[in-house]
Amino acid sequence: MADGPAKILPLRKSARPSAEGQLASARSRLRVVIGPRHLGPGKADLLEAIGRTGSISAAGREMGMSYRRAWLLVDEVNKMFTRPVVLSSVGGAHGGGAQLSDFGRALVAAYRRIEARTMLAIREELAPFESDLAEPEA
Repeated sequence: MADGPAKILPLRKSARPSAEGQLASARSRLRVVIGPRHLGPGKADLLEAIGRTGSISAAGREMGMSYRRAWLLVDEVNKMFTRPVVLSSVGGAHGGGAQLSDFGRALVAAYRRIEARTMLAIREELAPFESDLAEPEA
């Protein structure tokens, strides 16, 4: 049970994140949950890999996942929206392939902007606490 209201401790003067301190190495794993589905860093990485390689299977290999896993993730992202994120064509004599739609490229870009803005907010909000961070254990 609490002994009364929590005490508010004064913050140190510096409220700007250090370019060299521990906050400079802070990381975030942002997941945007929309209903039962989500868009997170793994799916964004996969979409970017598809954009680079032109292939779901090559993107999956690049990320160390099976084609089936990559395909299921792409299918899940495509089902999140009414417009396609990834466009694919079946293989055969001329080979298949996959590419991000314009909508998909815009979606990945928006996600990356959200990540960057989130990291900026984390560093700004935690800056007053940076001098109180304990050194990481080896």
